[in-house]
Amino acid sequence: MQDTFFFQAMIYLAGAVIMVPIAKRLGLGSVLGYLLAGIIIGPAFLGLIGTEGHDIMHFAEFGVVMMLFVIGLELEPERLWRMRKKIAGMGGLQVAGTTLVLTAAALAFGLDWKTALVLGMIISMSSTAIVMQTLNEKGWIKTVAGRSSFAVLLFQDIAIIPMLALLPLLASKELQQAAVTAHPTLMDGFSKWTQALFVLSSITIVLLSGKYLLRPIFHAMAKTKLSEMFTAMALLVVVGIAVLMTSVGLSPALGAFLAGVMLANSEYKHQLEIAIDPFKGLLLGLFFISVGSSIDFQLLLSKPWLIMGLVAGIIIIKITVLYLLGKFFRIGHTQNFIFSFGLSQVGEFAFVLLSFSLQENILSKEITDLMMAVTALSMAFTPLLMMFNEKVLMKSKCSMSGNEEETESDVDSESNPVIIAGYGHFGNTVGRFLRANNIQATVLDNNSDNVNMLRKLGFKVYYGDASRHDLLEIAGAGRAQIIIIAIGNREKRMEMIEMVKKHFPNLYILVRSENRDDAYDQMNAGIMHIYRETLDTSLRVGIDVMKLLGHNTYEATRSARTFFTHDEKTLKYLASIRNQDEYISAVREKIEELEQVILADREAMSLENTEKSMIA
Repeated sequence: MQDTFFFQAMIYLAGAVIMVPIAKRLGLGSVLGYLLAGIIIGPAFLGLIGTEGHDIMHFAEFGVVMMLFVIGLELEPERLWRMRKKIAGMGGLQVAGTTLVLTAAALAFGLDWKTALVLGMIISMSSTAIVMQTLNEKGWIKTVAGRSSFAVLLFQDIAIIPMLALLPLLASKELQQAAVTAHPTLMDGFSKWTQALFVLSSITIVLLSGKYLLRPIFHAMAKTKLSEMFTAMALLVVVGIAVLMTSVGLSPALGAFLAGVMLANSEYKHQLEIAIDPFKGLLLGLFFISVGSSIDFQLLLSKPWLIMGLVAGIIIIKITVLYLLGKFFRIGHTQNFIFSFGLSQVGEFAFVLLSFSLQENILSKEITDLMMAVTALSMAFTPLLMMFNEKVLMKSKCSMSGNEEETESDVDSESNPVIIAGYGHFGNTVGRFLRANNIQATVLDNNSDNVNMLRKLGFKVYYGDASRHDLLEIAGAGRAQIIIIAIGNREKRMEMIEMVKKHFPNLYILVRSENRDDAYDQMNAGIMHIYRETLDTSLRVGIDVMKLLGHNTYEATRSARTFFTHDEKTLKYLASIRNQDEYISAVREKIEELEQVILADREAMSLENTEKSMIA
């Protein structure tokens, strides 16, 4: 029974739902919770899962591919171009510097130069999954440390390509052909020039598809009004890119990232993030569990000092290189601690490179098994190191020097102060008015045809259901100041009011209201900034009628203003009445009161005019 798919799935899910909340409650973070779950249910303890951890890990690495697709959606091409110096400079120096130092250390321990170089390259990689997940959880993704970490991780993903190309060159000629047979790709048997053409063609297909082909496809999916079709299309895009990149020997994560960047300006970017996020989270969790279950505790117990010494030595070397690199790029001390501690582990791609190197006969099985254990342990220690840095080093640094100034702002200031939910005739008018006054707003609308048309007119509108709090989170609701709820559906407006009050209490809520009944519900929900779309227009009609009947403009406008003020006060009073008979009586009373107020105001205005004429 333990070998069945459902039993294994139940064990993995049970391990996650038990250990992750406990780890979060203890302040350890979800990553360490997943790792502990893998250790407990793995062969070393309960033995509920076997030694298939590495196989599952390769499958679960697809979560990393999805994560990079989502990261790409957050980076518009212009922004990525602005980061080019940090990606090439900081990322390039990190990979080169760490590889050189670790290669020299390996040579000092008596290893031959091929083995030392391969180990140096493999260990220079960091874990995109652990680092990005931890930074996201702690809200550091848009800090200086977060942006610097992302730049380095992106370069590392790019560096995987030349590393995979270099490894076969270090193998013996006899075993090189065997390795090719073991890892078949579409390029096998072709010349180097043809292989290069395959690679360039694949990258071009991804870039052009992201820019020109996918938008109309997503538009068609959105028109079906079936959210599962949109989700299926999003998954198909990511899986298709992964298959294409793998078939030509490239990193699927890099291809997914490029596709995400090409869709970063798309109106569907936020909805794509929502569609992908659950699958990304589950697969990353599965990946972390498989890392924990794959730790060879028998090897650890047989060589504890050697393994722990290697883990400590590698982490110390990487922290040192990263900290010096941060100092060179003028990252402040506190941010530099986050940057250097966060990237100090060996990355998940090391498992792939170690297996590949073993098959290429570059590394012996003894070294490969040893480094597998070291890699898994270094990843497992990362959340603890980050917690030590946050609880001890960062607090100590702050207490010594107070608030330090960074060379650039810790948090991106690109988020807009206003979010407009719904961009029909009401929201569109508000949006155009704000834009004319140079007030930037993030606009969300779930009508794909409307979004498509507004995009053609030059408006930056995003497709998505604004009543979902996760979509608003991505749209920047946590940092915005005001949200204008202008969607047309009355029930959706009320649903959204409750959701915003619960998840984003920082936002001022301004709500569109169709009529008095709608306004009553909104007032009873605690909303005071209510805008009845028919009221102003109706009063404008009344003003024009008065003018056509011979009343002067000032008299008509003043009367409308008096009506508006009285009606707003009346609205608050009537909203509290539940009994229908009592309500009818109150309305009749307020109508008579309004007539008396306007009559009194007209008499006061007549007296004012008389006094003015006498003075004149």
